Amino acid sequence: MKILLIQTAFIGDVILATSLIESIYKKYPSAKIDFLLRKGNENLLQEHPLLNEVLIWDKKNKYKSLFDLIKKVRKTNYDAVLNLQRFGATGLLTAFSKAEIKAGFKKNPFSWAFTHKYEHVITTDKNSPHEIERNSKVLESIKINEILKPKLYPSQSDKDKIKEFIKNDFICIAPTSVWFTKQFPLHKWIDFIEKFLLENETILPQNFTIYLLGAPSDAENCQKIIDTIETKLKELNQNNLKFKVVNLAGKLSLMQSAALMEHAKLVLANDSAPLHLASSVNAPVCAVFCSTVPAFGFTPLSDKSFIVETQKQLDCRPCGLHGFKSCPKGHFECAESIKTEQILEIVNSIL
Repeated sequence: MKILLIQTAFIGDVILATSLIESIYKKYPSAKIDFLLRKGNENLLQEHPLLNEVLIWDKKNKYKSLFDLIKKVRKTNYDAVLNLQRFGATGLLTAFSKAEIKAGFKKNPFSWAFTHKYEHVITTDKNSPHEIERNSKVLESIKINEILKPKLYPSQSDKDKIKEFIKNDFICIAPTSVWFTKQFPLHKWIDFIEKFLLENETILPQNFTIYLLGAPSDAENCQKIIDTIETKLKELNQNNLKFKVVNLAGKLSLMQSAALMEHAKLVLANDSAPLHLASSVNAPVCAVFCSTVPAFGFTPLSDKSFIVETQKQLDCRPCGLHGFKSCPKGHFECAESIKTEQILEIVNSIL
């Protein structure tokens, strides 16, 4: 059996889609599974041991790349194409794939050409399913009902790269997000780190480390956090603490970051890709939700998972499924009202 999975959205979406790879492999271990994603995300899956081939859609050459992919897909003669995207381009590819089974979501404008189509509904109902449950509906088309957790496989070279960073106990913080309203404010992260270090000075082991993670574009903000903390600790005559905060933003690839997270005491992240990266290696993870809500179905899936959100009842939250570049109300109370103690309580409970 030859199966193509399609998820051309963002990093977190691709990570969550690996749940389907696991489920397919368990039911059909001899199946050849290919995965189509957008250019820039291929490093997540290029060395995935359960995949036959990773196909790449270059959205900078959107239509040429798309039609080249359609030709390749038609020649491959897949038995099933399972499309997790709800937009027209991948719907067109699915429709023209020549696969016997073409499964996807009803919201896709080309779903009329699918052999199997399913609902994909995101609500604020607290009983709404997780995204991996919504995605796994397409597996029914190939007679799979079991839902497994997402999983990534850091390579040996990824593991070798982070050996120097795992010699002592540590936690990871991914403090930034592409969207302002999904990001716990930098001054709140600073407050947490300061209080954590000062309150735990006598109990944390020597050389305990906090690693700040992110893309190259996040390095500046991560350094701001470190510089501010160092300045404040000097003012308090606490600059000789035995702990350290290290900026690794832009210094590790996604898979190297995942390999590092696997050894962390805890990973703290916003409602963004790093929380799913942590889940993919079953690292203990605490997700901070600001403008979005856990009910949307993008919560962490690690065995040890924690969620922090405001305890205030805000009529404006959630203000949207995705983040905004600024708070629509101007007060950003969904983030500002989260207390540092909420995070401290979780972190202290697992150390």
